[in-house]
Amino acid sequence: MSKYKVRLLFVLLFAIGSTIFTIIGPKILGNATTEVFNGIVSKLSGGSGIDFSKIGQIAIILLILYMTSAIFAFIQGFTMTNVSQKITYQIRNELIIKINKLPMKYFDTKKHGEVLSIITNDIDTLSMNLSQSITQIITSSCTIIGILIMMFSISWQMTIISLIILPIAGLLIKIIVAKSQKYFQRQQADLANVNGQVEEIYGGLNIVKGFNSEKKVTKEFEKANGELYRAAWKSQFLSGLIHPIVNFMANIGYVAVAVAGGYLTIKGTITVGNIQSFIQYNRQFTGPINQIAQISAMLQSMVAAAERIFEFLEQPEEIITKKEEMDMTSIKGEVTFNHVKFGYEPENMVIHDFNAKIKKGQKIAIVGPTGAGKTTIVKLLMRFYDVISGEILVDGHNIKDFDRGELRRIFGMVLQDTWLFGGTVEDNIKYGREEATQTEVIQAAKAAHVHHFIKTLPKGYNSFLNEESNNISAGQKQLLTIARVILTDPKILILDEATSSIDTRTELQIQDAMDNLMKGRTSFIIAHRLSTIRNADLILVMNHGDIIEQGTHEQLLEKNGFYAELYNSQFEEVEE
Repeated sequence: MSKYKVRLLFVLLFAIGSTIFTIIGPKILGNATTEVFNGIVSKLSGGSGIDFSKIGQIAIILLILYMTSAIFAFIQGFTMTNVSQKITYQIRNELIIKINKLPMKYFDTKKHGEVLSIITNDIDTLSMNLSQSITQIITSSCTIIGILIMMFSISWQMTIISLIILPIAGLLIKIIVAKSQKYFQRQQADLANVNGQVEEIYGGLNIVKGFNSEKKVTKEFEKANGELYRAAWKSQFLSGLIHPIVNFMANIGYVAVAVAGGYLTIKGTITVGNIQSFIQYNRQFTGPINQIAQISAMLQSMVAAAERIFEFLEQPEEIITKKEEMDMTSIKGEVTFNHVKFGYEPENMVIHDFNAKIKKGQKIAIVGPTGAGKTTIVKLLMRFYDVISGEILVDGHNIKDFDRGELRRIFGMVLQDTWLFGGTVEDNIKYGREEATQTEVIQAAKAAHVHHFIKTLPKGYNSFLNEESNNISAGQKQLLTIARVILTDPKILILDEATSSIDTRTELQIQDAMDNLMKGRTSFIIAHRLSTIRNADLILVMNHGDIIEQGTHEQLLEKNGFYAELYNSQFEEVEE
């Protein structure tokens, strides 16, 4: 908040000004009461009675004071709201920037809903409390100090009586806050867990319904919701105790002040108007304390939310290992794996000792059973993860020497899991190269055999796809992602089961388009259907994180080893 210190100083000054004009009011009102009392006594004694012109003057002064106070309060509220919204705007931006800097490993350990909860619920909690609670604290603190000064100016004896209750109330509040804070922290964490479950269930709703798991997910949600309920109930109950405790102590102080005021009046050391003013100040004095007590629950929620936000912002980022500027235009596409070792957890290696040398323009197929480490190789190539030991070289340069963004520009990737965003068909195809012309987009769509389908849509290339893209089929999504890669014209291609969602007839068309696309480009093809990679220049057969065989399709069949067994088993399955 330091960058807004000038505005915050204005907030403080206007809060003080608003409070001063409000606080002076009861003292002047007490003068009016004294004037009325003296007028009545004078009338009974045969005097002139009440001086209404003087009371009128007092009323005008009061009106001016309260109007000025209201204007100051408006300026203070406007400024604080502006500051709080700018701060939350800045933090939201920082969170999004942070997401793009975090390693993939972080997201492997978190539900999507947990991260979303930080960006939505925690930020909203922080925003609301900054604009409301902080302003209230400033105003209430200024009011307490101002009222104390006015009370001392009327009677130091009654002021001391009023203050005796504060240490007791403060001690009780401190005990309650200490106990309730841990429940507020748990409440925010449980809320993130609930959001995570909702996001997960909603994202896979067709699977939930397809396996009749409604009762199971409902039971799991009820359990998470119950934990949220218990944490929220305890936090709100404990913080809710603060107000009645402060109110009870204030009432005791009020009685003591009334008794002391009566005694001092009898002794003639204080006027009736001043007693009326002091009692009003006494009530106003406990008011701000009550307000602070009431917003303590909100403040504790804000602290819990802020802790989660800053914990996220302090997560270790991807390590920048770039050494020097690389001439990306000269990249040919030679890739070398030297004794690569990797595990998502250091104690559980997935890739043990991977070695391969791929020349420019070669078409490399990576095959093997599930869990062999095929997709992990792709993730290492793209630097979604870094190798634990060994090195991966592109044209003789260690990929750790590249800027991650620059490195990924030389790759074109089509994954088994398609991803399209809410926007037009053209925007989705241009996602990797936004400066592309419409002619280039159409050429890419034709190469991917998706142009005809796009033309059948109501608005063609301007047709809107929703975020889930459930208004088109899985095969059509895959074709659009292939068109996206074709448009980027990459140096190296990565195809991870790129034709898995496409029917056999379309697959033949795609294979033809891909063959044209792969000419002159280094290509990595991860495939389970071995019939699709017969014409690969080199097939790497993986099992348990190592290359156990390599060669062309014919060479591997002649060896009659692991690859031949995999290949023949697929045809046996088809025949069965």
